[in-house]
Amino acid sequence: MYASGTDYAHSVEVPAPTRWLFLAGTMGLDERGEPGETLADQLALVWANIRDILAQAEMTVDHIVRVTSYLRSTDSAEENAAARLAALGGRRVPTTAIVVETLDERWLVELEVIAAA
Repeated sequence: MYASGTDYAHSVEVPAPTRWLFLAGTMGLDERGEPGETLADQLALVWANIRDILAQAEMTVDHIVRVTSYLRSTDSAEENAAARLAALGGRRVPTTAIVVETLDERWLVELEVIAAA
């Protein structure tokens, strides 16, 4: 199988999960709904928001089995990948990055996540 990069996994097996959690597109917005000023700010916020959502379901980032990133610019891909790897403690999961026009031009990144426990 071709190598897609050092941060990529073609698949992950989830033997006998009892719970699935599908996170809607989650953005780097603060508690007032305002986006972080920079991509780094938004990535920190989006991963904090994801951790909060997971905690409500009694899960952690260790339960994440899939991440889809929606990026406003191809220039964001490397920083997004680094943030994902940091958030997951270096654990690789299947991921896709898609460049899109977001509904608000200030939104630089949106993540969809699937978790299993």
